[in-house]
Order: sequence, then C-alpha cells, then structure tokens
Amino acid sequence: MKSKLITVALAAAVAAGTAAAAVPASAAPAAARPTRCHTADLKAGFATGEDAMPEMKQTKKQTQAHIWFTNRSKRTCTLSGFAGVDMVGAQKTDGTWSLVRSSAKPVRMTLERGDTVDFGITLLPVAASTPRKEKFVPATFLVTPPDETRHFTLKWPFGGQILKQDGATHPATYLNPVGL
Repeated sequence: MKSKLITVALAAAVAAGTAAAAVPASAAPAAARPTRCHTADLKAGFATGEDAMPEMKQTKKQTQAHIWFTNRSKRTCTLSGFAGVDMVGAQKTDGTWSLVRSSAKPVRMTLERGDTVDFGITLLPVAASTPRKEKFVPATFLVTPPDETRHFTLKWPFGGQILKQDGATHPATYLNPVGL
C-alpha cells in the first residue's frame, strides 16, 4: 500500500512538473505597458455641461472649472501628474498667469482610444465692480498635458473675473492633477 501511495504521489508530481515545464511563467507573453499620452494623441476642452460650469456670478466662495483630455489616438496611453495651465487675460493689465498646483497626489490614468479624463481648476470669482488691478479677466487658457511641451489654446467660455493673485504663494486659484 505504501508503494502504491508513493507511486501515485510521484506520478502527480511528475504531471504537475511537466505541465509547469510546458508553459513556464517567464515564457508567457507580457502585455506591453502603455506609454504616456502626447499632445498629438489628445484633444482638450472645457467641460460645459450644466453641472460642470463654474459659478462665476457668485463671489463668496471658490468654484471649479474642469478641463478634459480625450485620447484620440489608436493606442492606449497614460496621463499622470499636473497639466500646465497659463491663463491669458482680457485686460491689458492682466498679462499671463501660470497657475500653481494643489497639494493633491497625482494618480496614473490609463486612457484607451476614446476615453476621457479631466482635472479641476479651483477659482475665486470676484464682482465686476472690483477694481481692475485686483481682478483678472480670463480670455484664453494655454493647456499643456503632463510631461509635454506643446499646448492647446482654449477660449474661456464662462465669463466673470477672478481675484488677481498671480504673485501669491498660496493663491485661491490653482490646479488639481489629472483625474481629480
């Protein structure tokens, strides 16, 4: 009886070893990891649905605008980090304001063809009666995807004005990472 059990156990071990030897884990084809999205892979715009529009007419609290990226390429790609956003003002005194980043931690977003991801811009609107030197009137946004150098030029569709804090260390207008 003992030798019969040993024979069965040896046969099972040999069969298992043969199966493992036939398809070792290291020989299985590895799926290619997607590489990062480039500006040419994407299209961009402001989220303009009713629930996505910033409340630019109220002036008592911060509000959010959202910019989206859609993968228009034929491949899967990733985005991780913060977009670069420069607001170009409508007033001669506005100039260009490069938005600072929030302290939120970026996450890696994988975009298959046609997938969309957005990021938020926190804004602090001010009243139209605010003195010119204290307000920034957005006209266009220069939006550069993470780790890229080419940008999209987006017209600001929401009107209103923002408290001008382009020189502040912790301004009330700032960026969140892609995916947040």
